[in-house]
Amino acid sequence: MQYNPVTKKIVAELAEIVGAKNVLIDPEKLEGYSHDETPIDQYAHLPEAVVFPGSAAEIARIVKLANRELIPITPRGAGSGLSGGAIPVYGGIALSVEKMDRVLEIDDDNMMMVLEPGVITNSVNEEIEEKGLFFAGYPMSVLTCYIGGNIAENAGGGKAVKYGVTGRYIMGLELVTPTGEIVELGGKLLKDVSGYDLKQLIIGSEGTLGIITKAIIKLLPRPTEQVDLLVLFKDVKTAIKAVPRIMTDGRIIPTGIEFMDKLSVKTSCQYLNEKLPYQQAGAMLLIEVDGNKAEEVEADAETIGELCMENGAIEVYIADNHTTRERVWSVRRNIAEAFMVVSPHQSLEDIVVPIAAIPDLMPEIERISDQYDLQIPCYGHAGDGNLHATLVKNPAHTLEQWYQIEEKALHELYLAVKKLGGTISGEHGIGYKRRPYLESTLDPVALDLMRKIKKAFDPNNIMNPGKIFELE
Repeated sequence: MQYNPVTKKIVAELAEIVGAKNVLIDPEKLEGYSHDETPIDQYAHLPEAVVFPGSAAEIARIVKLANRELIPITPRGAGSGLSGGAIPVYGGIALSVEKMDRVLEIDDDNMMMVLEPGVITNSVNEEIEEKGLFFAGYPMSVLTCYIGGNIAENAGGGKAVKYGVTGRYIMGLELVTPTGEIVELGGKLLKDVSGYDLKQLIIGSEGTLGIITKAIIKLLPRPTEQVDLLVLFKDVKTAIKAVPRIMTDGRIIPTGIEFMDKLSVKTSCQYLNEKLPYQQAGAMLLIEVDGNKAEEVEADAETIGELCMENGAIEVYIADNHTTRERVWSVRRNIAEAFMVVSPHQSLEDIVVPIAAIPDLMPEIERISDQYDLQIPCYGHAGDGNLHATLVKNPAHTLEQWYQIEEKALHELYLAVKKLGGTISGEHGIGYKRRPYLESTLDPVALDLMRKIKKAFDPNNIMNPGKIFELE
């Protein structure tokens, strides 16, 4: 696709729309908007300009200008993504929503909240904590990410087993389409089957079908009690086989069930100087239960612990206060950071397979690890089959060797996942990073339908081009 450059004339028009102080063209400052959390040396691309609009009306004018001049636009939230979704692959205009950060309404009667896309996800729950409410659809990276980015990626996280992912809680959206129209989708409605569900089409579309300018999110009563269990198993197979037993035999839906293989736990514990007894375990489950009555939550935790022991657990540790909960969750949260010490060159994946297929996937991961002489720690959300298998560069390999190994190992990993009925991304998205691999793992008819939808929404292909798939 051939796009036109951002000329001085275009910069002047952008300044007229948003004000000169909200247009950035300094090359040194543009660098911060050239990448997300994917490796800079592999994926970064400089935009030609960054704009900071303050309203849907300003965004609509920018998009119409970009259509007229055939200039690509890359919507951007906090830049905390792991798929290259916010990288301006073709240069052009990076459109940051960081100044659109207002909570517009807290509607107690409908248990809804209306907010702009630049609101930090963590502040959503801080805003409503005193009301005894919470936003249940948040991901693990709540301290940095924006709600607009969460919606664009349909982000998930550690509580998805019980509460589901972001999309379940998005009741309405205001959107600027790729042709510059402003449209309202959904509303403060719990039910709505009036025509196609365009709102759900936008959720998870990675900024390729428009720019979210406002969201209506559903809130839930905040649970007051929580207990976590750290459960040690001799191997992965035994650990994963216990997961469905918790829900079927115990009739309990935990808030979350996190999985960590031995390599992940060992590396994180060493990084934190933590003394958990990981030496005897081949895998661990971190299980969270919550509710509003302490005796019920404690009873559920006890039932889960007993079921795990009956199904091959070595030991069950209960964390029932803030200090002990933080201790066990810190191990899970710091796995990625711990492996950065081993090597800063990694490929953090978020493959997803049917839960029962996880034990069959692990030997494939071990085979790929041995074949390419690299570590692949595996951890993530056992309760929904979404695993972060992370390729970690062997320090003995050169960068050139690493890039070749990474490409081949990812291809084999994705094919193994597809063979087990899975797919290549459960929550991080395809973006720019995984785009080359999608075609080999997706039904060609489904891929063709997606391209037709993209073309219908975005006839000039200016909205976040180069992501998910190439249009041509």
